[in-house]
Amino acid sequence: GVCGCCGALRPRYKRLVDNIFPEDPEDGLVKTNMEKLTFYALSAPEKLDRIGAYLSERLIRDVGRHRYGYVCIAMEALDQLLMACHCQSINLFVESFLKMVAKLLESEKPNLQILGTNSFVKFANIEEDTPSYHRSYDFFVSRFSEMCHSSHDDLEIKTKIRMSGIKGLQGVVRKTVNDELQANIWDPQHMDKIVPSLLFNLQHVEEAESRSPSPLQAPEKEKESPAELAERCLRELLGRAAFGNIKNAIKPVLIHLDNHSLWEPKVFAIRCFKIIMYSIQPQHSHLVIQQLLGHLDANSRSAATVRAGIVEVLSEAAVIAATGSVGPTVLEMFNTLLRQLRLSIDYALTGSYDGAVSLGTKIIKEHEERMFQEAVIKTVGSFASTLPTYQRSEVILFIMSKVPRPSLHQAVDTATNLPQPGAYLSIPPLQVSTGFQCNNMMSALPSNFLDRLLSTALMEDAEIRLFVLEILISFIDRHGNRHKFSTISTLSDISVLKLKVDKCSRQDTVFMKKHSQQLYRHIYLSCKEETNVQKHYEALYGLLALISIELANEEVVVDLIRLVLAVQDVAQVNEENLPVYNRCALYALGAAYLNLISQLTTVPAFCQHIHEVIETRKKEAPYMLPEDVFVERPRLSQNLDGVVIELLFRQSKISEVLGGSGYNSDRLCLPYIPQLTDEDRLSKRRSIGETISLQVEVESRNSPEKEERVPAEEITYETLKKAIVDSVAVEEQERERRRQVVEKFQKAPFEEIAAHCGARASLLQSKLNQIFEITIRPPPSPSGTITAAYGQPQNHSIPVYEMKFPDLCVY
Repeated sequence: GVCGCCGALRPRYKRLVDNIFPEDPEDGLVKTNMEKLTFYALSAPEKLDRIGAYLSERLIRDVGRHRYGYVCIAMEALDQLLMACHCQSINLFVESFLKMVAKLLESEKPNLQILGTNSFVKFANIEEDTPSYHRSYDFFVSRFSEMCHSSHDDLEIKTKIRMSGIKGLQGVVRKTVNDELQANIWDPQHMDKIVPSLLFNLQHVEEAESRSPSPLQAPEKEKESPAELAERCLRELLGRAAFGNIKNAIKPVLIHLDNHSLWEPKVFAIRCFKIIMYSIQPQHSHLVIQQLLGHLDANSRSAATVRAGIVEVLSEAAVIAATGSVGPTVLEMFNTLLRQLRLSIDYALTGSYDGAVSLGTKIIKEHEERMFQEAVIKTVGSFASTLPTYQRSEVILFIMSKVPRPSLHQAVDTATNLPQPGAYLSIPPLQVSTGFQCNNMMSALPSNFLDRLLSTALMEDAEIRLFVLEILISFIDRHGNRHKFSTISTLSDISVLKLKVDKCSRQDTVFMKKHSQQLYRHIYLSCKEETNVQKHYEALYGLLALISIELANEEVVVDLIRLVLAVQDVAQVNEENLPVYNRCALYALGAAYLNLISQLTTVPAFCQHIHEVIETRKKEAPYMLPEDVFVERPRLSQNLDGVVIELLFRQSKISEVLGGSGYNSDRLCLPYIPQLTDEDRLSKRRSIGETISLQVEVESRNSPEKEERVPAEEITYETLKKAIVDSVAVEEQERERRRQVVEKFQKAPFEEIAAHCGARASLLQSKLNQIFEITIRPPPSPSGTITAAYGQPQNHSIPVYEMKFPDLCVY
C-alpha cells in the first residue's frame, strides 16, 4: 500500500512502464520513455516477465474502463519489446503477451479484435531462440476461425474481421507448423477448424470481387479480398504439409464440400482441389487421389449428381497428379472407377440402390446415372492420356480383366435405353487407347494384352466387338490415318487421301511374324458374325487398311490378300447361312480393300484386274460394292447364289500377276485357313462350329503320330456348379479314407499290416521293372539281328545289368 501511494518507492520497471503512457492517449506512445524501457529490459532480462505482467495488468484494467487509447499504446509497447528482446526469459513475457492478445480477441469491439490480431501476426513472424514446451494455441485457433465466419451487419467491418481472422490463422500456422515442440497444428481438432474457415471465405470470391474497388482507385493492400487472402493462406498451409499430415488436411475439405452440398455445382470443388494439387509437394499427389477415391466409395449410395461431381474433381486432380508422382494409385484409381461404373449400371437397371424397389426406397433417376457413367468414362480417358506408353497397355489389360462377359451379365430389362453392363464397361479401354502413340508395337501390344484383347473380340455382344476393333485401330494408327478410312469406298485414286506412309521397321516386322496369324484369325471370325452392322464393317476395313500402311511388308501383303479372298469365299459359299446384307457387305468390304492394296502395291497388272472386276460390278451387280451397301438405305439383291466368276476377284489371277512382280506366288495360291485355338473352341460360337471341326480334322491329319485330339469341355454355369459339388464329395471321401487308414494301423494285427505293405512293395517293384524295360534301350549285341516269326528283322537286346563288359572298362 505504501508503494502504491508513494511513486518514488515503486519498483523501477513499473515506473518505466507508467512513463510510456502520456496524459492524453491521443498523443501516442512516449518514444523517449519507450527507449528507456527497452534499454532496461535488455540490461535486466530477468525483469522482462514482470514488465509483461504489469503491462498485461494495465491493459486489462484499461479494457474494462473502455480506455481504448491506452490499450493501443500498451499493445504497441508490447510489440516493440517483443521485437527487441530475444533472451531466455522471453517465454514468460510471451505468456503475458498472449494473455493480453486473448483479452482483446474476447472483446466485442471489432477494433480491439483487429488490434489483437495484428499484434499476434507480428509475434508469429518472430523466430524465438528458446523453445516452449507448454504453450497452447487452442484458443487462438478457435477464435480466429470464429472471426473468419463473422456476420457483422456492417459490410466493411465484416470484411475487416474476416481478413483479421484469416491473418490470425496464417500466424498460428507459421508459428507452429515447423516447430515440433509446439502444439501439433495438424491434429484433426485444429484442421477441422482452420480448413473450413478458409474454404468458407473462398466461397465468397465472386461476391468479394464484385465489391472490390478498381486497381486505379485503391492500392495493392487495400484491394485484397478475404477470398484472395484465404487462398494464399490455404496454399501456404498445404505447402508446409508433410507426408503424414496430408490426410488430416484433405479430410476437412471433403467434409466441408459434403456439408454445404458443393459437389453438384462442382465449380468450387474443382477450384479447391486445383489449389490443393498445385500447392502440395508433387510426391504427395497420390495421397490426395487416394482420399478422393475413398470418399467416392463412401458416397457410393449418394445421389448420382454428387458422385458425378466427385468424379469430375478426381479427373482434374488426377491429370495434375500425373505430372508428378502417382505411384501405386494408378490401378487403384481405375479399379475404383470401374467398380463405381458397375454399381451405377446396376442402380440404373434395378431402379434403386438396394436392388429392389420397395416402400421407402430411394428411386434412381436414369438420366442422372447416365451422366455419372459418362463422367467416369471421361475421367478414365483423361487420366490415361497422361500415362506413359508402357502403362497404357497394362491399364487396358487391367480394365478388361474387370469387364464381365455378356453371357453371364445380361441386362435385366431390355426395355430400358441403357446398354448392357459389358458394353458400358468396355468403353474405358477405348478411352485409354485414344490418342495412343508408340513406335514399338511389341511394347504397345504385349502378348498377354493382345491375347486378352482378341479373346474379347469373339464375344457375342456386338458393341463389345466393335470396341475391341476400335482399340486395335487406336494402337496401330501411329500417323493419324484412321479418320481417312472412316467410310468404305472404292476410290480410283487414293492419293486424294494424302496418306502418311512409312517403311515398316524391324520391330514391326518381328511383331507381325509373331502375332500376324492371330490377328488374321480374329479378323476372319469377326467378318462371319451375323450381328455385324455397318460400323463393324467400317472398323474391319479401317483395321485392314491400317495394318497395310503401318505394319505391312511383302509377306504381310500376301497374307492380307489371302485373308480378304477367304472372306469373299465366305460370302459366296455361305456355309454360315448369313443374311443377304452380311453377304453383300463382305463382297463390298473385299472390293474396297483390294482396291486400296492394289494402289499401294503399284503393280499395274494387279490394279488392272481389280479395276476390271469393280467396273463389271458397277454395271451388273452394284449391290456388291460399298457405294450401294454402306448407305442409309442399302440396295441389296435377293439372290446371291448364282454369282458369275466375272464378278469375283480370282485368286489364281492375283497370284499370277503378283508373282511376276516378285511376290510369293506359291503362298498366294494357298487358300487361307484360320489357325483356331482352344480359346476359340470355348467361345460358344455356333457360326464357327464347322470351321473348328475342320481345323481339328486338319490338325489331326497333319499330326506325325495321328493321335486323336479330344475337344475341350465346354465351360458353363452347370459345369462349374457340378465341379464344386463334386469337389466337396471328393473331399468327404478322402477324409473317410484317411480315417479308415489310421484306424486300421491302430487296431489291425501286425501280420495283416506287414502283408498289406509287402503287397504294395511288390506292386511298386513290378511297375518299376516295367518302366526300366521301356526306358532302357541298350545297343545291339554282337550277335547282330535275328528274324522274327513273321520275317521282320529285329535287334536282339540284352538288359544292361546282364551284359558282360571287358575287364578294361573303368567304372
